[in-house]
Amino acid sequence: MDTTMADTNIAVGDHRDLLDIIDSLRSQGVSHYVALPEIIVCGDQSAGKSSVLEAISGMPFPTKDGLCTRFATELVLRRGREVNIKVSITPGENRYGEDKARLESWQPKASIDKEGLGAVTEEAKRAMADPIGKGEFYQDILRIELTGPEQPHLTMVDLPGLFRSGNKEQSDADAEIVRGMVERYMARPRSIILTVVSAKYEYVLQEVSLMAKRADPEGLRTMGLITKPDTLDVGSDSESSFVRLAQNLEAELRLGWHVLKNRKFEERHVTSAERNDIEREFFSQGLWGSIDSSHCGVEALRIRLSAVLRDQILAQLPSLVQDVEDGIHDCVGRLDRLGPMRGTSQKQLSYLLRVSEQYTSLMTQAVEGIYTDPFFGNRKRIDKFATRLRAVVQNSLRDFAEEMRLNGQSQYIVDSESDGEGEGGREVRDLPHISRSTYVEDVASRFKFSKGRELPGLFNPLIVSDLFVEQCEPWGRIARHLAENILEATHRTTQLIIEHITASDVAEEVLKLVCLGIEGLKVELDAQVEALLTSAMQHPITYNPQLTENIQRTQQARRKRDMKKLVHKMFGLHRFDQPDSKISLNPIHLMDLVEEGLEHDMDRFGSALAVDYMEAYYKVAVSRFIDDVSIIAIEDRLISKLSTLFRPSNIVEMSEQDISRLAGETRESSLERERLKEKRGILETGLQGLKSLYKRRNIVIPSKQDQVASENSEQMPTMTPSRSEKASITTNNAEDQEWGDIDRQ
Repeated sequence: MDTTMADTNIAVGDHRDLLDIIDSLRSQGVSHYVALPEIIVCGDQSAGKSSVLEAISGMPFPTKDGLCTRFATELVLRRGREVNIKVSITPGENRYGEDKARLESWQPKASIDKEGLGAVTEEAKRAMADPIGKGEFYQDILRIELTGPEQPHLTMVDLPGLFRSGNKEQSDADAEIVRGMVERYMARPRSIILTVVSAKYEYVLQEVSLMAKRADPEGLRTMGLITKPDTLDVGSDSESSFVRLAQNLEAELRLGWHVLKNRKFEERHVTSAERNDIEREFFSQGLWGSIDSSHCGVEALRIRLSAVLRDQILAQLPSLVQDVEDGIHDCVGRLDRLGPMRGTSQKQLSYLLRVSEQYTSLMTQAVEGIYTDPFFGNRKRIDKFATRLRAVVQNSLRDFAEEMRLNGQSQYIVDSESDGEGEGGREVRDLPHISRSTYVEDVASRFKFSKGRELPGLFNPLIVSDLFVEQCEPWGRIARHLAENILEATHRTTQLIIEHITASDVAEEVLKLVCLGIEGLKVELDAQVEALLTSAMQHPITYNPQLTENIQRTQQARRKRDMKKLVHKMFGLHRFDQPDSKISLNPIHLMDLVEEGLEHDMDRFGSALAVDYMEAYYKVAVSRFIDDVSIIAIEDRLISKLSTLFRPSNIVEMSEQDISRLAGETRESSLERERLKEKRGILETGLQGLKSLYKRRNIVIPSKQDQVASENSEQMPTMTPSRSEKASITTNNAEDQEWGDIDRQ
């Protein structure tokens, strides 16, 4: 179904200014960086695109089916007192320096009035091909500006025609290249896709229809254009089908459909006015007369396309301004990284001093956990997490502590059937389990090799040390793995900081210098970790009262379990299920049962006590080791020293050769600076023009809701006139025809 025209009032002169600003941005190359609102004309080679463009502009276009155009053509139509034609080339993004300047200054030797557009197109093709040879497709755009009293305010980009198979003029590879070019233009979110389909073939089978459907599945920014309707047999099913298509009933598009009758071969010499009369007569007959007249013929098409482009620009204006501002901000940031030209030693030194200050500041913030600088991004952006070194280190140390408490033992000693969990009730899955009784028996068998002068039932303190060293064997692997992870995170943060603050040709050398300092800190870190491991494995030493408290708690818990077993043995497992259960207790019998639990083997008794001491000391030692590694090794030997690795004082002490090696400017860097300056200038000029549109009181910018919808590519401005608005449009067109007094060429 048709949509209604947007409630947007704009004076004729402002309409032209609006399009001129966008065209100026495009001609200066802004479209390489920011997607601009545009109408792209797409269709198969045999669809009649050339006839459509000729009908709209009144200028003959070359029609050579089976011959592939190798670049896009931008057709800029403006109303003015006098007829004027200007042809130029807008260089592609891949053109630089002299090559770009050559194309910008190119002027055709052939005249469109005399030799025709075909000759000019071939000349432009040769100009584009000079540096890189023939048989290429170009990012350059041939720009044709046509001004005249009968022209609409309209800009369109004509893309090469699609084809499936090659011939002597174009290969199968060319077909894929053209398809890729059209797909890229269609994918631009601000493009209006004008799909030209021929009535000679089924709509759904034409290549352009499928591609437009993929690029715009909801049909929000696609407008269909049917050509060659006079080739259909009158009264046929095909004619009826295409009429329904034109009425937006077969394939519904938000912008609707339009029908255009192409000039026949025998009509090639008739004037534009005669061509339009023939077209009007055709659409007044048969089924075609049932189509809204505002959707038929070239005169209505000019009005419609002009309104579509105008309203698309207005709807996209807020987000377009934002994109241009973002582009300027990006240029400023990258130019700031490049800094001023570094042709002398003094300028190189000045640049490095500024870089060192920025590095020291950002690294200090990263280490301190102060993430206010935009470099650190928003906390919700996961991709920026690597810049937040303090957060990375804290998480790594927390995981290290968790790993030490869960898997820091060489084997997990299970004290009863119910013990299968580690610290805090977390199950220990990665460790081999051994029952306490089995472990005590193994210790008792080793008692004879460590006996001193202690009384029977006691133990030599050295055996506690031996058992502890065996139990904490995994500590070295876990601590070294932590150091590797922290170093990797440190290198990553350092790289991100340096890439953020330096030019691309400086980043590598500066990074090497700082990483050399980090490698020096790594040596200190590794040595400190090994020293802490050695210290932890020495004879157990602690004055922490937690040691004896741990022993007493362990033994008390064991006695409770033993007493529970005795009670269950005497009275059964379910004797106390009822709250009011009563028992008759024989104290003598109970004491006999308790006596059965006494350990009479003196070596086993001493071994059990040694195991209790080892486990109690392990709990104290593991907490101390976790803190020592975190503070003495990670913090003191590495993290706290990172911000000192590239201080200004280090730069001042460098030789001129080292400074030149670090900050000497390459030719690529100089070209990049010039390119960014040029881009920023273009965007800033364009931004002024775009913002000036907001100040025009006679331009009604679409509502905020429409803007949001436009930015989300889920809504499009309503542009197609309905029957009830047809008279208003015709009036506006008449006013345009009398526009001479406000001509703004």
